Amino acid sequence: MADRAALEALLGAPVARVTPLQGGDLSEVVRVALSDGRQVVAKTGLRVATEARMLRAIAAAGAPAPQVIAVTEGLLILEYLAETRAMPDGWAALGDGLARLHATAGAAYGWPEDYAFGPAAIPNGASGDWPGFWAERRLLAWPEALPADIARRVEALALRLGDLIPRRPAASLLHGDLWSGNVLFTADGAALIDPACYHGDAEVDLAMLELFGTPDPAFRARYGAPAPGWPMRRAAYQLWPALVHLRLFGGGYRSLVDRCLTALGT
Repeated sequence: MADRAALEALLGAPVARVTPLQGGDLSEVVRVALSDGRQVVAKTGLRVATEARMLRAIAAAGAPAPQVIAVTEGLLILEYLAETRAMPDGWAALGDGLARLHATAGAAYGWPEDYAFGPAAIPNGASGDWPGFWAERRLLAWPEALPADIARRVEALALRLGDLIPRRPAASLLHGDLWSGNVLFTADGAALIDPACYHGDAEVDLAMLELFGTPDPAFRARYGAPAPGWPMRRAAYQLWPALVHLRLFGGGYRSLVDRCLTALGT
């Protein structure tokens, strides 16, 4: 848990109460109530400084994200946003915000620094070849950590990725881990949290958003309809988070990986 003295030194007021928040599979997240009435979110972990830079990049793109209040070694202080139930207006706001995020383009695919989900490395070295980036930096990032039969199927798929996903899509700024649990619906709309940013095909975020559920139709009404061939590209992009879940959380996610590979004819 975040050190109370460190919190008080950063925020300039005594801590009245600390409440754990949902999530925190890979880091600890708490809500901090201060004696002066303020509330903030404190997050501890090895990569919070990188996360702070990503959140600032999202905000600079005009997409909603909690404000970074302070960051020190292993400790990130964020604006507290009160969560509400997901409603069509919130999904519409997410469509608008994500469109602004994706309109911010980089010079190449990747990110200035690598990242990780716990032990699952996320290499982000720059590349001008999108199918090559997706194969080498994502699907084949750690084949030794996968079951041997799954690794063989992924390696076979990587050889023909150029026929399945665009060769040179716009290098959009991506959230990078955009499942519904990383969208915070508020009275003012929807904010993006827990990013794993890099530049790549915007459809990566859209595929992730559909991995564990279906967004309200208001989202697509504002963001835009998918281009032809979406189901195949969606499977290619959903395979990466499926592999991450298999590595981090075990064999219960093997069927999800198999579903993606089978949809891709591998």
